[in-house]
Amino acid sequence: MSRVTHWLQVPAIADPVDRRNAPMLQLILLALGTLPPALWLYRIFGTQIPWRAGETVSLSASLLISGIALWSVVLIRRGRFQWAIRQLMVLVAIILVVSYALSGLGAHMFEMPVQVLWLFVAGMMIGRKALWGMYGAVVLALMFGAGADVMNEVMQARHAFGDAVIRSVMFLLIALVIDRSVAALRESLEEAMAHGSELERANAQLRGEIGARERAQAQLLHAQKMEAVGRMAGGLAHDFGHLLTLVNGYAANALQAASPEDRAAALEGVRSAATRASAQVRKLLHFARRDIALAETFDAAATLREIEPMLRQTLGAAVRFELQLPGSPAPIRFDREQFVLVLLNLAANAADAMPEGGRFSVTARVVDVAALEIAVADDGSGIPEPLRDCIFEPFFTTKPEGHGTGLGLAVGRDLVEAAGGSLILDPAGRGTGAVFRIRLPLDGGESSPGT
Repeated sequence: MSRVTHWLQVPAIADPVDRRNAPMLQLILLALGTLPPALWLYRIFGTQIPWRAGETVSLSASLLISGIALWSVVLIRRGRFQWAIRQLMVLVAIILVVSYALSGLGAHMFEMPVQVLWLFVAGMMIGRKALWGMYGAVVLALMFGAGADVMNEVMQARHAFGDAVIRSVMFLLIALVIDRSVAALRESLEEAMAHGSELERANAQLRGEIGARERAQAQLLHAQKMEAVGRMAGGLAHDFGHLLTLVNGYAANALQAASPEDRAAALEGVRSAATRASAQVRKLLHFARRDIALAETFDAAATLREIEPMLRQTLGAAVRFELQLPGSPAPIRFDREQFVLVLLNLAANAADAMPEGGRFSVTARVVDVAALEIAVADDGSGIPEPLRDCIFEPFFTTKPEGHGTGLGLAVGRDLVEAAGGSLILDPAGRGTGAVFRIRLPLDGGESSPGT
């Protein structure tokens, strides 16, 4: 069956509707090409009805129509769908009229089902005009047939034309049914095509709106990027300007120092400012390139003790610094420079939050046996409730324009999470100041560098 269905498809037909109608029309034409001869064979060999003179003409017309139907199948197979169906209808109409006029009504009694097919083919495959044109040809043929029967004295005029009228009414009912079906199908098709056109227009409008929205979004993202870059550049300029001021001040103190101790203290200030500048650069490079960390196992408590002077220098003299460390070593696996960067950034934020001075504390303790928690607290102005969910976003900052880059907390949390830990703002600290908690897993191995 699949082979038959595939054979009936005719890709050579250009019009998509005709291409869809081609399989069914070929089946109808094949039936028209074979059914009349089969009926006549049954008439000749399967019945005992005497042969009438007019039936020879009817037989000839029937065989001619069957031949034309088969020829139309050949034309359809070659892609000439409309030419095949229109020539078929014209020739069939002519042959019907001539055949009935020569042989009369009685000679065509076996062809009534076939004539219904002509109406169906004309209406469904061509249109309503072709349907009623074929119906007119059938009525004309019936009238000519009745006239032929009267002239040949086969029937009386009253019976002959009465029979023709009855058949005409029967064909009229069939034609009306086909006409309504064709009209309904075509209306449905037109509605579907109109709906499809509306959908296409709506889709085109939607695509236009989506394109405009995407362009607007791209422009907004570009504007946001430019704003973020400008804010970051202003913050870096401010931070580095401040650091250069510190370097220049400490360098001047070193040149003017009267004793080696004062010169050493000034140089230590230069080194501290340079360390902070280096931390800023590393923070920016990590955000831009996600540099590979050089992880090593080291004692976090010892490192915190080592960077205490650097933290004090970052906080300034007005801030009181408190450091509480565990009594035993707390080995963690982290990039040591990144660990220092996270603490320095938290200290710098606390210093900015306490311009008039205050208290800054770092408390490290072992929790849950296998984790180190470092609580970093200050007595600053705190973080307002609406901003607590935004502080870890890149480029978000509460500092004045040109002060800070908005990358410190975002990069710091990224670094800690990459090491398997967490950096959070303590939800309990909703009063004065802020408390950040860093939790890192303890490392059970020996302290040794690694990558």
